[in-house]
This record gives sequence, C-alpha cells and structure tokens, in this order.
Amino acid sequence: MQQPPFTALAAVYDAIMADVEYDHWADFVLTYARDGGLNTTGRALDLACGTGGFTRELQKAGWQVTGLDASRDMLAEARRRLPDLTFVPGDLRTFDLGQTFDLVTCVFDSLNNLLTPADLEAALGRARAHLRPGGLLAFDVNTRLGVQDLWDGGTIEGLAPLPGSGEVHYHWSHHFDDEAGLGVVQALCRVEGEEFIEVHQERGYDPADLEPLLAEAGFERWDIVEYPDYAPPTPETPRVWVFAWATEARP
Repeated sequence: MQQPPFTALAAVYDAIMADVEYDHWADFVLTYARDGGLNTTGRALDLACGTGGFTRELQKAGWQVTGLDASRDMLAEARRRLPDLTFVPGDLRTFDLGQTFDLVTCVFDSLNNLLTPADLEAALGRARAHLRPGGLLAFDVNTRLGVQDLWDGGTIEGLAPLPGSGEVHYHWSHHFDDEAGLGVVQALCRVEGEEFIEVHQERGYDPADLEPLLAEAGFERWDIVEYPDYAPPTPETPRVWVFAWATEARP
C-alpha cells in the first residue's frame, strides 16, 4: 500500500538508518562553528529533525535544542526517543517560532525535498529569520550529480532488526527523471508480512544554485565545503555542506 512520504516509514526509520553517522556530522558542524567564533553551547534549532537522530547529538554536546519537522509521524518517534526535548510541527518554507537561535541546522539532504528554487529560498529565509545576529545556519544538500547518481546500481536492500523483536526488510530503488530533473526513490518496506511503499523526490542543488538563494535569503557570508575535511567542492562532489552566517540584525 502506498503511503505519503515520511508517514509509515517513521516506525522503522531508525532501524534502517542505524549506521548513519549523526555523531560525526555533529562534530563536523560544531567544529566549524567553534572555529568560526560561535559559542560552544547555546540555543539550537534542528530543522527537518525527523526522529531526532541529529537533534540528540546536539543535545549531547550541551546545546538547548528544539526540533521541527513537517511529519507528525516522525515527530512522534522523536518525542518517544527524546521526551525531554521540545519538538514542534512546521513547514520549512513558512514556520515562525517567534524566537531566535544561535545555531540552525538541517541535515541528511532534507532541503533536497524542496523541489523548486523558490521553495528552497523560502526555507533559507525562514532559517535566516530565526538566527540571532552572529548566528550560524549549517546544512547539507545533494548536488545535481549526487541526486542523479544517488546509489551505485540504483538499489539498496537489506534486513534491519527492530527494537524488542522482529525485523524490517527494505528494498529501495532510485531512478532519475531527466525531464523533471528529479531523483525519485521508491521505498518499499515489509514488516511481519505487511508492506508499504513511499515515493520520495529530490532536486539537486549545486553551489552555483545555492549562492544566489543564500544572498536573497539575507545571508551575508557563507562557506560551501565537502565533508569531512572542509575542502572546496569539485564538479564531481555528490554532496556539499553549507555554513552561512547571519552577521546583521534583521527586521
């Protein structure tokens, strides 16, 4: 049975993504932030937080974290895992929490789910509006090449144990829609004989696409780099990390 993106997947997401290096990503982000002069702890907003994998790493590093996601199913899992943190529903393009943060993050190519440059610019503008002067936005995106060649062979498949008992069998296939310029993932999962399918779409964004959008969103300076060594990206880079500073107060 086909389900909307990030609904049924929420219950098995952490099992499938057990090997994601959220801790290394957090160290990468916080090292850059510290070297750039940001306080080592403060108030952080984790956008598209999902089930809270990266949110938890920020909390472990001493940050006071709020998580935001459009999927109430993913947020339910996040609240179950991290009951002492604040999680709120919100659309990346329109959210307004009425407060500012020292650090705003959005990881695991979440912004690639915004399928037009206008939507991405809106999300960057909302992130900018939630940063205090001197605050930092950190996010990663798949490039156009990265979305086109997401996985070798176009398929990933496996079995992952679920908490308590049981396992999830997953078979995810990827193809690139040349006409639309979108990567399309069909995520099939089977648990105890029952299965569901979610279809996810991503648009790739290269540094040349990102820079005018960052400027329009109100950022004054930024770095676009590779993980894990902060090297400048090349035309063959499949994913880039962006660190954008809010250096002035905004109305």
